[in-house]
Amino acid sequence: MSAPLLLFVESNTTGTGRQFAQRARAFGAEPVLLSADPGRYPYAADDELRTVVVDTADGDALWAAVQRLAAGARVTGVLSSSEYYVAAAADLAARLGLPGPSADAVRACRDKSVQRRTLADAGVPVPRFSVAGTVADAVAAAQWQGGPVVVKPVQGSGSLGVRLCRDSGEVVAHAGELLSATLNERGLRTPARVLVEQYLTGAEFSVEVFGEHAVVTVAKHVGEPPVFVETGHDVPAVLPAPEAAALADSAVHAVKALGLGWGAAHVELRLDGGVARVIEVNPRLAGGMIPELVRRARGIDLVGAQVRAGLGLPVDLIGTSGTVGAASIRFLTADGDAVLGDTDAAEAAALAVPGAVDAALYRPPGTRVGPAEDFRGRLGHVIAVADRPEESARAADTARSLGLATALEHAPVKEEMPV
Repeated sequence: MSAPLLLFVESNTTGTGRQFAQRARAFGAEPVLLSADPGRYPYAADDELRTVVVDTADGDALWAAVQRLAAGARVTGVLSSSEYYVAAAADLAARLGLPGPSADAVRACRDKSVQRRTLADAGVPVPRFSVAGTVADAVAAAQWQGGPVVVKPVQGSGSLGVRLCRDSGEVVAHAGELLSATLNERGLRTPARVLVEQYLTGAEFSVEVFGEHAVVTVAKHVGEPPVFVETGHDVPAVLPAPEAAALADSAVHAVKALGLGWGAAHVELRLDGGVARVIEVNPRLAGGMIPELVRRARGIDLVGAQVRAGLGLPVDLIGTSGTVGAASIRFLTADGDAVLGDTDAAEAAALAVPGAVDAALYRPPGTRVGPAEDFRGRLGHVIAVADRPEESARAADTARSLGLATALEHAPVKEEMPV
């Protein structure tokens, strides 16, 4: 008897995409990847994953492909690990009568302007914000708020298009760039609106929520403005009890207000004078290898939990490791123009640090690199584990420094032509 099918609509290109398929097999299902271009996911070929080529931006084509699969085998779930396709997966699951979140709630959540209004109306603490459909509206919103503002697209992931604008000129330039774009990096249409929001300077955290339960709070490290590249995470965050409670309460309140409450949600917040303000709710598992940190530090397999929920199986969020520890990740980024050198030596140097358990460079030697503008500018990562968060963080910082020092070579300076 053939295994039931668990369908995945596209995938994230890094991090946990591969793990979703692995967990499906571990739970007795055959993973099937529906993708417009399966070649963008190298793990699919490496793991001999069954793939179906379909225009995943076309709802009718996607539904037809799913119906063909369902005619030949039992489909037991539909999921996506990609921010851009979670709504499509939820819609397909609902049409098949399978477990999943509300497709309408996911769709509304993915529009940051709709999400922000919903949260504000429900009394969830959020930054001051305005929605702008023109450059003039964006400038007026920034002037109304006063001081620096953050301008971002109303849809997106991985800090793409998120920028601190300190004056009207910068608002004009960035809002104009965002509003002129019609397609995102996945080739999907983008709404012609931007969010202009209050710039909060407090520490940033995420709360990983499953269902309506706050699983763990993560301390986040973010690069220097004007961009907001996430450079690392620590699990768990070390916080006074009142602040920890405020973060968890705001996150769960936000999830409920948005009508989610099924499966994973990744809630990003900043502490602002003791108030936990929700920056955004993502109706999916966290990226940035956070689920792997949670597994190593707490023994809780969030990827496995999401797959089990998608298959309609019981979910157990109790740690399996028997111990409580800590895990940290640091992403390798360049401070200036450089060339990647011996990446194997860089990984070895990072792994020589006590506590370091994983190191990877994402690009081959000889690649020219520069400062990161968003998650795509990350060159690699290192992960460290320890008994306490302070120790794992220190080990990850050291491993990152050694890895970068070994990996980067200065880019040759172009010689000026003699006059």
